[in-house]
Amino acid sequence: MKHTYQVTGMTCTGCQAKVQQLLSAVPDVIHVDINLQKGEAAITMDKHISTATLQDALLHYPKYQLTEKHYEYPLELQNDTIHKPWLQTYKPILLIFSYMLAVSVIAGYYAGGFHAMLAMRVFMAGFFLVFSFFKMLDLGAFADSYAMYDVIARKIKAWGYIYAFIELLLGLAFTLNIYPLLTNSITLIVMTISIIGVLQSVLNKRAIQCACLGAVFNLPMSTVTIIEDGLMIAMSVTTILILI
Repeated sequence: MKHTYQVTGMTCTGCQAKVQQLLSAVPDVIHVDINLQKGEAAITMDKHISTATLQDALLHYPKYQLTEKHYEYPLELQNDTIHKPWLQTYKPILLIFSYMLAVSVIAGYYAGGFHAMLAMRVFMAGFFLVFSFFKMLDLGAFADSYAMYDVIARKIKAWGYIYAFIELLLGLAFTLNIYPLLTNSITLIVMTISIIGVLQSVLNKRAIQCACLGAVFNLPMSTVTIIEDGLMIAMSVTTILILI
């Protein structure tokens, strides 16, 4: 994977060489390409490295300040995303939502009449169980992808691992209807935190991979992700208001 960072304080080729040397010494960094004119450092890495770790590499040279600019997909992934029609790109997530919606509606009518609360609970249970399943298929890759944009995971990578298990526990809690008020409150908090990073990435037009389905599908971050998180927030708020 490759990230591009803004580096200020470089005024000559000596500065360029020094920054390149310092950043190249960071574990898991494969290659560092410094553009002195633009003040940019394009870093190719074996796995995700937090911005804080890269900043620490320049700690003893305070004139050089590194800040995150944007994430770049590998070229083949960029081309794949660009040339895919919208429907084909989001086909996995659309199918998943269609199946969950169908099961939820059926469950809502099964009890006689239509029970919206039951339908929402079934949908939320399916959402968290299915999405946690895909994350668990490659938990490390999910944590790496999640750290690209989530406001907590960017600072604490372990949050990506924790988040996957929180989704699993929430899915089980909704399935068993355990402490519904607490379960929906936790959902509201977790999904609100999650959507902050999503909004920042979409509004800043950062070309990064959405980690909602783990690392199984190459889904780009977009308004679809916002709708997905926003829907869960809306459902949890609705349920909380009804319960209280």
